Amino acid sequence: MIRAAVRVLVSNWDGGYTIPSRRLYPHQWSWDSAFVAIGNARWSPRRARTELLSLFGAQWYDGRVPHIVFNPAVPDGAYFPGPAFWRSRAPSGSATSGLVQPPVHALAAWKTHLAEPDVAFLRRIYPRLVAQQEFLRVARRSPEGLVSIVHPWESGMDNSPAWDLPLQAVEAGAAGFVRKDLDAVSADERPTDRDYQRYVALARAYRDSGYRDPGAFQVEDPLFNAAYGVAESTLAKIAAECGLDPAPHEREAASITAAMVEHLYDDGLFHARDVRTGCLVRSSSAAGLTPLLLPGLPREIVNALVGTALDRFALKDGVLPSYSPSAPEFDTARYWRGPSWINLAWLVWQGLKDRRPDLAAPLAEGMIAAVFGAGFREYFDPFTLRGHGCHDFSWSAALILDVVAEHGLEGVPAAGGEVGEQPGGFGEAGDVGDHVLL
Repeated sequence: MIRAAVRVLVSNWDGGYTIPSRRLYPHQWSWDSAFVAIGNARWSPRRARTELLSLFGAQWYDGRVPHIVFNPAVPDGAYFPGPAFWRSRAPSGSATSGLVQPPVHALAAWKTHLAEPDVAFLRRIYPRLVAQQEFLRVARRSPEGLVSIVHPWESGMDNSPAWDLPLQAVEAGAAGFVRKDLDAVSADERPTDRDYQRYVALARAYRDSGYRDPGAFQVEDPLFNAAYGVAESTLAKIAAECGLDPAPHEREAASITAAMVEHLYDDGLFHARDVRTGCLVRSSSAAGLTPLLLPGLPREIVNALVGTALDRFALKDGVLPSYSPSAPEFDTARYWRGPSWINLAWLVWQGLKDRRPDLAAPLAEGMIAAVFGAGFREYFDPFTLRGHGCHDFSWSAALILDVVAEHGLEGVPAAGGEVGEQPGGFGEAGDVGDHVLL
């Protein structure tokens, strides 16, 4: 299993970073690279360091880390929206998008350091991580102390039903573009054309404002804010390791945690907040469980979140759907509207490991069982574990390496029917040999 995961990461390596998948995502994505680094740290810490430094090599002067860094060797028409749409370049000269994604990179850098201590690496990346956080504070912070996103793509959970209501304020312009995602994945598993029209209209308006005006979509997302808070807690550890003062990061982590509890929490779950209206956007998104990552979350809130995870997300079964199955918007196969994702389950698993190991263990086994049965797919039906989206998806392979390293393989059921029947399944000829793990 480890060899199969490494084979995926090796085959998706592009010289300095790892693409998410060959067919659908041929460039470098921001939070994908962070998750990939976490997995790479388990077998090649040097490659993990290279992954993160490559991404931060495309950081903007204002500190933002773009959500896509484009490979100039890939034809512009191979992915939409490509560099011709975004019209932006980093100081390094790399063509990039102008959006961001959840700042999980400090956590990735720290886990890479723990795998193979390298203070020189921490000292090199620390100021870049601080600049990333500073951009979010300066450009995106509300008076309530929370950080907003200006596009569903910035949430990482692009097509979540949590965005349905805020997106109603966005006028869907004329198509005027050709979707490339449907060349690789069934339309039944992807956002609708109407959703895409809104996504493109939002991105175009943000681009035309010089990437300054948030436009019609401005939302405080619990996953994004949790990632921001965890980044500050992690930066405190990195600062201490580098001989710097951790206290400012610790204060910032405590501040964002308190703001999230005050403004985003209600009825056993964290919800997004629409900055334009000041109202909570109540939903049944599993993003509302990710504040379990925050080390300073009050115990009563932790207990309530665990209760919600058991009652509304059936977490006791070991599989985390991205949206509650009891909600009318739930869909087992459509992008982020219900399928289980390895990265989302991994984030919640991180928050449960120390607090509720009795729930963390079956969640780890559920992630492993999903890839045992369907291969390293992009996402999975939470009931049948049938694979959906891309094959040989990088963060699925990477994070399974991390899960296996900590949890092991005991208690995991034998491989299921889809293994070896799909491209990229286990047991395929050309698996990476043991020498690659050295």
